[in-house]
Amino acid sequence: MEPAQSEMSILGCSPNGKGHNLGDDKYVPMKTMPEELDTFDDPDGILESEEFLPNGDGKKPMHFTDFEGKTSFGMSVFNLGNAIMGSGILGLAYAMANTGILLFLFLLTVVAVLSCYSIHLLLKSSGIVGIRAYEQLGYRAFGTPGKMAAGIAITLQNIGAMSSYLYIVKSEFPLVIQAFSRADPNADLWYLNGNYLVVMVSIGIILPLALMKQLGYLGYTSGFSLSCMVFFLSAVIYKKFQIPCPFEEFSAANHTVSHLDIHLNITDNHATHDNGLVHEMDDSHCGARMFTMNSQTAYTIPILAFAFVCHPEVLPIYTELRNPTQRRMQHVSNLSILVMYTMYFLAALFGYLTFYGKTETELLHTYSRIDPYDTLILCVRLAVLTAVTLTVPIVLFPVRRALNQMFFASKSFNWLRHVAIAVTLLSFINMLVIFAPNILGIFGIIGATSAPCLIFIFPAIFYIRIVPKEQEPMHSIPKILAACFAGLGVAFMIMSLSFIIIDWTTGSSNSGGGH
Repeated sequence: MEPAQSEMSILGCSPNGKGHNLGDDKYVPMKTMPEELDTFDDPDGILESEEFLPNGDGKKPMHFTDFEGKTSFGMSVFNLGNAIMGSGILGLAYAMANTGILLFLFLLTVVAVLSCYSIHLLLKSSGIVGIRAYEQLGYRAFGTPGKMAAGIAITLQNIGAMSSYLYIVKSEFPLVIQAFSRADPNADLWYLNGNYLVVMVSIGIILPLALMKQLGYLGYTSGFSLSCMVFFLSAVIYKKFQIPCPFEEFSAANHTVSHLDIHLNITDNHATHDNGLVHEMDDSHCGARMFTMNSQTAYTIPILAFAFVCHPEVLPIYTELRNPTQRRMQHVSNLSILVMYTMYFLAALFGYLTFYGKTETELLHTYSRIDPYDTLILCVRLAVLTAVTLTVPIVLFPVRRALNQMFFASKSFNWLRHVAIAVTLLSFINMLVIFAPNILGIFGIIGATSAPCLIFIFPAIFYIRIVPKEQEPMHSIPKILAACFAGLGVAFMIMSLSFIIIDWTTGSSNSGGGH
Protein backbone atom coordinates (compact mmCIF):
# COMPACT_ATOMS: atom_id res chain seq x y z
CA MET A 1 0.00 0.00 0.00
CA GLU A 2 1.36 3.42 -0.94
CA PRO A 3 1.95 5.99 1.80
CA ALA A 4 -0.97 8.24 2.69
CA GLN A 5 -1.03 11.62 1.05
CA SER A 6 -3.30 14.61 0.94
CA GLU A 7 -6.87 14.26 -0.25
CA MET A 8 -6.32 17.43 -2.25
CA SER A 9 -4.57 15.77 -5.17
CA ILE A 10 -4.63 16.35 -8.88
CA LEU A 11 -4.88 13.50 -11.34
CA GLY A 12 -2.15 13.19 -13.91
CA CYS A 13 -4.29 13.56 -17.04
CA SER A 14 -6.30 16.45 -18.36
CA PRO A 15 -10.02 15.96 -19.07
CA ASN A 16 -9.48 15.81 -22.80
CA GLY A 17 -7.14 12.84 -22.44
CA LYS A 18 -3.93 14.73 -23.13
CA GLY A 19 -0.98 14.38 -20.82
CA HIS A 20 -0.76 16.94 -18.03
CA ASN A 21 2.47 18.86 -17.64
CA LEU A 22 3.76 17.91 -14.21
CA GLY A 23 5.83 21.06 -14.14
CA ASP A 24 2.69 23.17 -14.02
CA ASP A 25 1.59 21.91 -10.62
CA LYS A 26 2.42 19.38 -7.96
CA TYR A 27 1.17 15.86 -8.43
CA VAL A 28 0.56 13.87 -5.28
CA PRO A 29 -0.41 10.19 -5.57
CA MET A 30 -3.33 9.10 -3.48
CA LYS A 31 -3.39 6.41 -0.88
CA THR A 32 -4.68 3.16 -2.26
CA MET A 33 -8.01 2.23 -0.73
CA PRO A 34 -8.57 -1.14 0.93
CA GLU A 35 -9.57 -3.92 -1.37
CA GLU A 36 -13.09 -4.17 0.02
CA LEU A 37 -13.76 -0.59 -1.13
CA ASP A 38 -13.03 -1.42 -4.75
CA THR A 39 -16.57 -2.66 -5.20
CA PHE A 40 -19.18 -0.17 -4.08
CA ASP A 41 -22.83 -0.94 -3.90
CA ASP A 42 -23.87 0.34 -7.28
CA PRO A 43 -27.41 -0.66 -8.27
CA ASP A 44 -26.86 0.56 -11.79
CA GLY A 45 -23.98 -1.77 -12.30
CA ILE A 46 -21.72 1.10 -13.34
CA LEU A 47 -19.18 2.20 -10.78
CA GLU A 48 -18.62 5.90 -10.71
CA SER A 49 -14.89 5.22 -10.59
CA GLU A 50 -15.15 3.89 -14.12
CA GLU A 51 -15.73 7.48 -15.20
CA PHE A 52 -12.49 8.55 -13.57
CA LEU A 53 -9.52 9.09 -15.81
CA PRO A 54 -6.89 6.34 -15.62
CA ASN A 55 -3.48 7.14 -14.26
CA GLY A 56 -0.46 7.36 -16.44
CA ASP A 57 0.75 3.76 -16.20
CA GLY A 58 -2.59 2.19 -17.10
CA LYS A 59 -3.38 0.82 -13.65
CA LYS A 60 -6.85 0.85 -12.11
CA PRO A 61 -8.27 4.37 -11.45
CA MET A 62 -7.07 6.03 -8.29
CA HIS A 63 -9.50 7.02 -5.59
CA PHE A 64 -10.03 10.62 -4.69
CA THR A 65 -9.67 10.44 -0.93
CA ASP A 66 -7.45 8.90 1.70
CA PHE A 67 -10.23 7.62 3.93
CA GLU A 68 -13.34 5.52 3.55
CA GLY A 69 -16.58 7.47 3.32
CA LYS A 70 -18.61 6.45 6.36
CA THR A 71 -21.40 9.02 6.49
CA SER A 72 -24.83 7.49 5.97
CA PHE A 73 -27.39 8.73 3.48
CA GLY A 74 -29.57 10.20 6.24
CA MET A 75 -26.74 12.04 7.97
CA SER A 76 -25.64 13.46 4.62
CA VAL A 77 -29.18 14.76 4.06
CA PHE A 78 -29.11 16.38 7.52
CA ASN A 79 -25.76 18.05 6.85
CA LEU A 80 -26.73 19.37 3.42
CA GLY A 81 -30.15 20.45 4.65
CA ASN A 82 -28.52 22.32 7.52
CA ALA A 83 -26.17 24.00 5.06
CA ILE A 84 -29.18 25.13 2.99
CA MET A 85 -31.25 26.28 5.93
CA GLY A 86 -30.17 29.78 6.87
CA SER A 87 -31.70 32.73 8.61
CA GLY A 88 -33.27 33.71 5.27
CA ILE A 89 -36.31 31.58 6.14
CA LEU A 90 -37.39 34.38 8.49
CA GLY A 91 -37.82 36.75 5.54
CA LEU A 92 -39.75 34.48 3.19
CA ALA A 93 -43.18 35.48 4.54
CA TYR A 94 -42.31 39.08 3.66
CA ALA A 95 -41.27 37.90 0.21
CA MET A 96 -44.64 36.19 -0.23
CA ALA A 97 -46.44 39.34 0.92
CA ASN A 98 -44.79 41.19 -1.95
CA THR A 99 -45.29 38.56 -4.66
CA GLY A 100 -48.53 36.77 -3.80
CA ILE A 101 -48.93 33.10 -3.01
CA LEU A 102 -48.90 31.68 -6.55
CA LEU A 103 -46.07 33.86 -7.84
CA PHE A 104 -43.99 33.03 -4.77
CA LEU A 105 -44.66 29.31 -5.26
CA PHE A 106 -43.66 29.56 -8.91
CA LEU A 107 -40.42 31.42 -8.15
CA LEU A 108 -39.50 29.09 -5.28
CA THR A 109 -40.10 26.04 -7.48
CA VAL A 110 -37.99 27.44 -10.29
CA VAL A 111 -35.11 28.22 -7.92
CA ALA A 112 -35.28 24.75 -6.36
CA VAL A 113 -35.15 23.09 -9.80
CA LEU A 114 -32.24 25.32 -10.85
CA SER A 115 -30.37 24.42 -7.66
CA CYS A 116 -30.80 20.70 -8.38
CA TYR A 117 -29.54 21.28 -11.92
CA SER A 118 -26.55 23.24 -10.63
CA ILE A 119 -25.59 20.40 -8.29
CA HIS A 120 -26.00 17.98 -11.21
CA LEU A 121 -23.42 19.99 -13.18
CA LEU A 122 -21.01 19.89 -10.24
CA LEU A 123 -21.43 16.15 -9.74
CA LYS A 124 -21.11 15.43 -13.46
CA SER A 125 -17.87 17.40 -13.69
CA SER A 126 -16.59 15.75 -10.54
CA GLY A 127 -17.38 12.29 -11.89
CA ILE A 128 -15.52 12.87 -15.14
CA VAL A 129 -12.22 13.97 -13.61
CA GLY A 130 -12.45 12.05 -10.34
CA ILE A 131 -12.00 15.12 -8.15
CA ARG A 132 -14.37 16.09 -5.36
CA ALA A 133 -13.05 19.49 -4.43
CA TYR A 134 -14.63 22.62 -5.84
CA GLU A 135 -11.26 24.35 -6.07
CA GLN A 136 -9.65 21.49 -8.00
CA LEU A 137 -12.53 21.50 -10.47
CA GLY A 138 -11.65 25.14 -11.03
CA TYR A 139 -8.03 24.13 -11.53
CA ARG A 140 -9.00 21.50 -14.10
CA ALA A 141 -11.13 23.99 -15.98
CA PHE A 142 -8.96 27.12 -15.93
CA GLY A 143 -5.74 26.25 -14.14
CA THR A 144 -4.53 28.21 -11.13
CA PRO A 145 -6.84 31.23 -11.79
CA GLY A 146 -9.87 28.92 -11.71
CA LYS A 147 -8.68 27.27 -8.52
CA MET A 148 -8.07 30.60 -6.79
CA ALA A 149 -11.38 32.07 -8.00
CA ALA A 150 -13.34 29.13 -6.59
CA GLY A 151 -11.40 29.14 -3.32
CA ILE A 152 -11.77 32.89 -2.81
CA ALA A 153 -15.49 32.80 -3.64
CA ILE A 154 -16.12 29.99 -1.14
CA THR A 155 -14.04 31.71 1.53
CA LEU A 156 -15.73 35.09 1.18
CA GLN A 157 -19.23 33.67 0.81
CA ASN A 158 -18.99 31.45 3.87
CA ILE A 159 -17.17 33.99 6.04
CA GLY A 160 -19.98 36.41 5.22
CA ALA A 161 -22.58 33.77 6.14
CA MET A 162 -20.84 32.93 9.43
CA SER A 163 -20.52 36.62 10.27
CA SER A 164 -24.25 37.17 9.71
CA TYR A 165 -25.10 34.12 11.85
CA LEU A 166 -22.92 35.27 14.74
CA TYR A 167 -24.28 38.80 14.40
CA ILE A 168 -27.77 37.33 14.87
CA VAL A 169 -26.52 35.58 18.02
CA LYS A 170 -24.98 38.84 19.28
CA SER A 171 -28.10 40.92 18.69
CA GLU A 172 -30.91 38.44 19.44
CA PHE A 173 -29.56 36.27 22.27
CA PRO A 174 -29.46 39.12 24.85
CA LEU A 175 -33.03 40.07 23.95
CA VAL A 176 -34.24 36.50 24.48
CA ILE A 177 -32.46 36.24 27.85
CA GLN A 178 -33.80 39.64 28.89
CA ALA A 179 -37.36 38.64 27.97
CA PHE A 180 -37.15 35.29 29.76
CA SER A 181 -35.66 36.81 32.91
CA ARG A 182 -37.79 40.00 32.74
CA ALA A 183 -34.59 41.89 33.48
CA ASP A 184 -34.31 45.63 33.04
CA PRO A 185 -33.06 46.11 29.45
CA ASN A 186 -30.99 49.09 30.65
CA ALA A 187 -29.28 47.10 33.40
CA ASP A 188 -25.54 46.62 33.04
CA LEU A 189 -25.56 42.80 33.33
CA TRP A 190 -22.87 40.69 31.69
CA TYR A 191 -25.34 38.10 30.45
CA LEU A 192 -27.18 40.82 28.52
CA ASN A 193 -23.99 41.86 26.73
CA GLY A 194 -24.06 40.47 23.21
CA ASN A 195 -20.27 40.67 22.85
CA TYR A 196 -19.74 38.33 25.79
CA LEU A 197 -22.45 35.98 24.65
CA VAL A 198 -21.17 35.60 21.08
CA VAL A 199 -17.66 34.80 22.36
CA MET A 200 -19.05 32.24 24.81
CA VAL A 201 -21.16 30.58 22.12
CA SER A 202 -18.19 30.50 19.74
CA ILE A 203 -15.84 28.92 22.30
CA GLY A 204 -18.31 26.62 24.01
CA ILE A 205 -20.35 25.31 21.07
CA ILE A 206 -19.01 26.25 17.64
CA LEU A 207 -15.27 25.64 18.14
CA PRO A 208 -15.53 22.05 19.47
CA LEU A 209 -17.78 21.12 16.53
CA ALA A 210 -15.50 22.90 14.06
CA LEU A 211 -12.55 20.83 15.25
CA MET A 212 -14.10 17.58 14.05
CA LYS A 213 -11.90 15.93 11.44
CA GLN A 214 -14.74 14.94 9.15
CA LEU A 215 -17.95 16.72 8.23
CA GLY A 216 -20.00 13.54 8.67
CA TYR A 217 -19.62 13.72 12.45
CA LEU A 218 -21.85 16.79 12.45
CA GLY A 219 -24.84 14.83 11.17
CA TYR A 220 -26.37 14.59 14.64
CA THR A 221 -26.07 18.30 15.39
CA SER A 222 -27.41 19.05 11.91
CA GLY A 223 -30.41 16.85 12.64
CA PHE A 224 -31.01 18.71 15.89
CA SER A 225 -30.63 22.04 14.08
CA LEU A 226 -33.25 21.03 11.54
CA SER A 227 -35.56 19.86 14.33
CA CYS A 228 -35.31 23.38 15.81
CA MET A 229 -36.49 24.79 12.49
CA VAL A 230 -39.33 22.25 12.42
CA PHE A 231 -40.34 23.61 15.83
CA PHE A 232 -40.22 27.12 14.35
CA LEU A 233 -42.45 25.99 11.48
CA SER A 234 -44.90 24.29 13.85
CA ALA A 235 -45.18 27.44 15.93
CA VAL A 236 -45.82 29.57 12.84
CA ILE A 237 -48.63 27.21 11.78
CA TYR A 238 -50.09 27.17 15.31
CA LYS A 239 -50.01 30.96 15.64
CA LYS A 240 -51.93 31.34 12.39
CA PHE A 241 -55.02 30.01 14.17
CA GLN A 242 -54.39 31.98 17.39
CA ILE A 243 -53.78 35.52 16.15
CA PRO A 244 -56.74 37.45 14.73
CA CYS A 245 -56.44 39.87 11.87
CA PRO A 246 -56.23 42.76 12.50
CA PHE A 247 -54.06 41.82 15.47
CA GLU A 248 -53.78 43.52 18.85
CA GLU A 249 -50.48 45.33 19.18
CA PHE A 250 -48.68 45.25 22.52
CA SER A 251 -47.82 48.70 23.84
CA ALA A 252 -47.95 49.45 27.55
CA ALA A 253 -46.08 46.78 29.52
CA ASN A 254 -42.68 47.49 28.02
CA HIS A 255 -43.45 51.11 27.01
CA THR A 256 -42.67 50.38 23.38
CA VAL A 257 -45.60 52.59 22.42
CA SER A 258 -45.83 55.85 24.32
CA HIS A 259 -49.11 57.57 25.21
CA LEU A 260 -48.50 59.96 22.37
CA ASP A 261 -48.08 57.03 19.96
CA ILE A 262 -51.31 55.53 21.25
CA HIS A 263 -53.11 58.83 20.69
CA LEU A 264 -51.75 58.99 17.16
CA ASN A 265 -52.80 55.40 16.52
CA ILE A 266 -56.28 56.16 17.77
CA THR A 267 -56.50 59.20 15.56
CA ASP A 268 -54.89 57.87 12.39
CA ASN A 269 -55.56 54.15 12.37
CA HIS A 270 -58.98 54.04 13.98
CA ALA A 271 -57.57 51.95 16.82
CA THR A 272 -58.78 51.57 20.40
CA HIS A 273 -56.63 51.20 23.50
CA ASP A 274 -57.33 48.71 26.27
CA ASN A 275 -55.08 47.08 28.87
CA GLY A 276 -51.84 47.87 27.12
CA LEU A 277 -52.98 46.67 23.70
CA VAL A 278 -53.65 48.65 20.58
CA HIS A 279 -56.65 47.13 18.80
CA GLU A 280 -56.36 47.80 15.10
CA MET A 281 -59.77 48.23 13.48
CA ASP A 282 -58.58 48.65 9.89
CA ASP A 283 -58.76 45.16 8.34
CA SER A 284 -58.23 46.24 4.75
CA HIS A 285 -54.91 44.36 4.68
CA CYS A 286 -56.42 41.11 5.97
CA GLY A 287 -56.74 39.26 2.70
CA ALA A 288 -54.48 36.86 0.84
CA ARG A 289 -53.40 37.74 -2.68
CA MET A 290 -52.40 35.23 -5.32
CA PHE A 291 -50.37 37.72 -7.37
CA THR A 292 -48.88 41.01 -6.19
CA MET A 293 -46.67 43.46 -8.02
CA ASN A 294 -45.27 46.46 -6.15
CA SER A 295 -42.03 48.34 -5.62
CA GLN A 296 -40.72 45.57 -3.36
CA THR A 297 -41.51 42.62 -5.63
CA ALA A 298 -38.22 42.80 -7.52
CA TYR A 299 -36.27 42.59 -4.25
CA THR A 300 -37.71 39.16 -3.54
CA ILE A 301 -36.03 37.63 -6.59
CA PRO A 302 -32.48 37.73 -5.15
CA ILE A 303 -33.84 36.57 -1.78
CA LEU A 304 -35.33 33.49 -3.41
CA ALA A 305 -32.48 32.98 -5.87
CA PHE A 306 -30.04 32.45 -3.00
CA ALA A 307 -32.45 30.49 -0.79
CA PHE A 308 -30.79 27.15 -1.58
CA VAL A 309 -27.11 28.11 -1.26
CA CYS A 310 -25.29 24.90 -0.32
CA HIS A 311 -22.87 24.36 -3.19
CA PRO A 312 -19.61 24.81 -1.25
CA GLU A 313 -20.74 21.96 1.03
CA VAL A 314 -21.89 19.56 -1.70
CA LEU A 315 -18.52 18.11 -2.67
CA PRO A 316 -17.16 17.75 0.89
CA ILE A 317 -20.35 15.88 1.82
CA TYR A 318 -20.00 13.82 -1.38
CA THR A 319 -16.45 12.89 -0.38
CA GLU A 320 -17.57 11.48 2.98
CA LEU A 321 -20.72 9.76 1.75
CA ARG A 322 -20.82 6.00 2.26
CA ASN A 323 -20.89 4.12 -1.06
CA PRO A 324 -20.44 7.36 -3.03
CA THR A 325 -21.89 7.41 -6.52
CA GLN A 326 -23.08 10.35 -8.55
CA ARG A 327 -26.67 9.14 -8.48
CA ARG A 328 -26.60 8.55 -4.71
CA MET A 329 -25.26 12.05 -4.03
CA GLN A 330 -27.79 13.56 -6.42
CA HIS A 331 -30.51 11.81 -4.42
CA VAL A 332 -29.06 13.31 -1.21
CA SER A 333 -29.15 16.76 -2.80
CA ASN A 334 -32.64 16.37 -4.25
CA LEU A 335 -34.08 15.15 -0.95
CA SER A 336 -32.39 17.94 1.02
CA ILE A 337 -33.69 20.58 -1.37
CA LEU A 338 -37.18 19.03 -1.34
CA VAL A 339 -37.33 19.10 2.47
CA MET A 340 -36.12 22.71 2.58
CA TYR A 341 -38.47 23.66 -0.25
CA THR A 342 -41.42 22.30 1.75
CA MET A 343 -40.35 24.04 4.95
CA TYR A 344 -39.71 27.31 3.13
CA PHE A 345 -43.12 27.33 1.49
CA LEU A 346 -45.06 26.38 4.63
CA ALA A 347 -43.22 28.92 6.79
CA ALA A 348 -43.81 31.65 4.21
CA LEU A 349 -47.45 30.67 3.66
CA PHE A 350 -48.58 30.52 7.28
CA GLY A 351 -46.49 33.54 8.26
CA TYR A 352 -48.11 35.52 5.46
CA LEU A 353 -51.61 34.26 6.26
CA THR A 354 -51.12 35.41 9.86
CA PHE A 355 -50.17 39.04 9.17
CA TYR A 356 -50.97 39.52 5.46
CA GLY A 357 -50.01 43.07 4.46
CA LYS A 358 -48.51 43.80 7.91
CA THR A 359 -45.79 41.16 7.55
CA GLU A 360 -42.38 42.58 8.41
CA THR A 361 -39.03 41.73 6.83
CA GLU A 362 -38.17 39.57 9.86
CA LEU A 363 -41.14 37.37 10.78
CA LEU A 364 -40.36 36.89 14.47
CA HIS A 365 -40.26 40.65 15.00
CA THR A 366 -43.86 40.80 13.80
CA TYR A 367 -44.89 38.36 16.54
CA SER A 368 -43.07 40.52 19.10
CA ARG A 369 -45.34 43.44 18.20
CA ILE A 370 -48.21 41.44 19.64
CA ASP A 371 -46.53 40.21 22.83
CA PRO A 372 -42.76 40.45 23.30
CA TYR A 373 -43.05 38.13 26.33
CA ASP A 374 -44.96 35.35 24.57
CA THR A 375 -43.33 32.18 25.94
CA LEU A 376 -43.85 30.17 22.75
CA ILE A 377 -42.34 32.87 20.52
CA LEU A 378 -39.41 33.26 22.93
CA CYS A 379 -38.80 29.51 22.72
CA VAL A 380 -39.00 29.76 18.94
CA ARG A 381 -36.46 32.58 18.90
CA LEU A 382 -34.17 30.48 21.08
CA ALA A 383 -34.64 27.51 18.72
CA VAL A 384 -33.77 29.66 15.70
CA LEU A 385 -30.64 30.92 17.50
CA THR A 386 -29.69 27.30 18.21
CA ALA A 387 -30.19 26.32 14.58
CA VAL A 388 -28.15 29.28 13.35
CA THR A 389 -25.35 28.48 15.81
CA LEU A 390 -25.18 24.82 14.75
CA THR A 391 -25.00 25.85 11.11
CA VAL A 392 -21.73 27.74 11.60
CA PRO A 393 -19.49 24.61 11.87
CA ILE A 394 -21.04 23.20 8.68
CA VAL A 395 -20.24 26.43 6.84
CA LEU A 396 -16.73 26.62 8.31
CA PHE A 397 -15.63 23.25 6.89
CA PRO A 398 -15.61 24.34 3.20
CA VAL A 399 -13.64 27.49 4.11
CA ARG A 400 -10.94 25.44 5.81
CA ARG A 401 -10.93 23.04 2.89
CA ALA A 402 -10.61 25.95 0.44
CA LEU A 403 -7.66 27.39 2.37
CA ASN A 404 -6.02 23.97 2.40
CA GLN A 405 -6.59 23.66 -1.34
CA MET A 406 -5.15 27.10 -2.09
CA PHE A 407 -2.13 27.10 0.22
CA PHE A 408 -1.44 23.56 1.46
CA ALA A 409 -2.51 21.36 -1.47
CA SER A 410 0.66 19.24 -1.33
CA LYS A 411 0.54 18.74 2.45
CA SER A 412 -0.94 15.76 4.26
CA PHE A 413 -3.49 16.20 7.04
CA ASN A 414 -2.09 17.91 10.10
CA TRP A 415 -4.01 18.40 13.32
CA LEU A 416 -2.12 21.56 14.25
CA ARG A 417 -3.01 23.23 10.94
CA HIS A 418 -6.58 21.88 11.17
CA VAL A 419 -7.09 23.46 14.61
CA ALA A 420 -5.19 26.66 13.80
CA ILE A 421 -7.35 27.45 10.77
CA ALA A 422 -10.58 26.93 12.75
CA VAL A 423 -9.40 29.07 15.68
CA THR A 424 -8.13 31.81 13.35
CA LEU A 425 -11.36 31.91 11.35
CA LEU A 426 -13.59 32.05 14.43
CA SER A 427 -11.39 34.69 16.07
CA PHE A 428 -11.45 36.82 12.93
CA ILE A 429 -15.23 36.54 12.55
CA ASN A 430 -15.81 37.34 16.23
CA MET A 431 -13.66 40.45 15.94
CA LEU A 432 -15.65 41.54 12.90
CA VAL A 433 -18.97 41.02 14.67
CA ILE A 434 -17.85 42.72 17.90
CA PHE A 435 -15.67 45.59 16.71
CA ALA A 436 -16.81 46.24 13.14
CA PRO A 437 -20.47 45.22 12.76
CA ASN A 438 -20.97 47.85 10.06
CA ILE A 439 -18.63 45.92 7.78
CA LEU A 440 -21.37 43.30 7.42
CA GLY A 441 -22.84 45.58 4.77
CA ILE A 442 -19.72 44.94 2.71
CA PHE A 443 -20.48 41.23 2.89
CA GLY A 444 -23.78 42.02 1.20
CA ILE A 445 -21.81 43.09 -1.86
CA ILE A 446 -19.53 40.06 -1.52
CA GLY A 447 -22.50 37.71 -1.20
CA ALA A 448 -24.21 39.24 -4.21
CA THR A 449 -21.02 38.52 -6.18
CA SER A 450 -19.85 35.17 -4.82
CA ALA A 451 -23.23 33.46 -4.43
CA PRO A 452 -24.17 33.68 -8.15
CA CYS A 453 -20.67 32.46 -9.01
CA LEU A 454 -20.91 29.41 -6.75
CA ILE A 455 -24.51 28.56 -7.63
CA PHE A 456 -24.78 29.41 -11.32
CA ILE A 457 -21.63 30.58 -13.08
CA PHE A 458 -18.85 28.28 -11.83
CA PRO A 459 -20.77 24.97 -12.09
CA ALA A 460 -21.80 25.86 -15.65
CA ILE A 461 -18.45 27.03 -16.99
CA PHE A 462 -16.55 24.25 -15.19
CA TYR A 463 -18.92 21.76 -16.83
CA ILE A 464 -18.40 23.29 -20.27
CA ARG A 465 -14.62 23.19 -19.91
CA ILE A 466 -14.24 19.82 -18.20
CA VAL A 467 -16.62 17.64 -20.23
CA PRO A 468 -14.62 16.58 -23.33
CA LYS A 469 -15.80 17.96 -26.65
CA GLU A 470 -15.69 14.43 -28.04
CA GLN A 471 -18.36 13.46 -25.50
CA GLU A 472 -20.46 16.64 -25.69
CA PRO A 473 -19.68 19.18 -28.46
CA MET A 474 -20.18 22.86 -27.74
CA HIS A 475 -23.35 22.90 -29.81
CA SER A 476 -24.87 20.00 -27.84
CA ILE A 477 -27.99 20.68 -25.78
CA PRO A 478 -26.35 20.03 -22.36
CA LYS A 479 -23.61 22.59 -23.00
CA ILE A 480 -26.01 25.13 -24.47
CA LEU A 481 -28.15 24.78 -21.34
CA ALA A 482 -25.06 25.18 -19.17
CA ALA A 483 -24.09 28.36 -21.05
CA CYS A 484 -27.60 29.77 -20.54
CA PHE A 485 -27.36 28.83 -16.87
CA ALA A 486 -24.13 30.82 -16.53
CA GLY A 487 -25.81 33.78 -18.23
CA LEU A 488 -28.67 33.55 -15.72
CA GLY A 489 -26.11 33.74 -12.92
CA VAL A 490 -24.64 36.92 -14.40
CA ALA A 491 -28.14 38.41 -14.57
CA PHE A 492 -28.80 37.57 -10.91
CA MET A 493 -25.47 39.10 -9.94
CA ILE A 494 -26.22 42.36 -11.77
CA MET A 495 -29.72 42.49 -10.29
CA SER A 496 -28.52 41.89 -6.72
CA LEU A 497 -25.71 44.44 -6.95
CA SER A 498 -28.09 46.99 -8.44
CA PHE A 499 -30.58 46.60 -5.60
CA ILE A 500 -27.84 46.89 -2.97
CA ILE A 501 -26.51 50.05 -4.57
CA ILE A 502 -30.04 51.49 -4.74
CA ASP A 503 -30.53 50.69 -1.05
CA TRP A 504 -27.29 52.40 -0.14
CA THR A 505 -28.09 55.52 -2.13
CA THR A 506 -31.65 55.80 -0.79
CA GLY A 507 -30.84 54.73 2.76
CA SER A 508 -33.36 51.89 2.73
CA SER A 509 -32.74 48.22 3.51
CA ASN A 510 -34.84 46.03 1.28
CA SER A 511 -32.49 43.72 -0.52
CA GLY A 512 -31.28 40.59 1.09
CA GLY A 513 -30.10 37.12 0.50
CA GLY A 514 -31.41 33.70 1.19
CA HIS A 515 -28.86 33.18 3.86
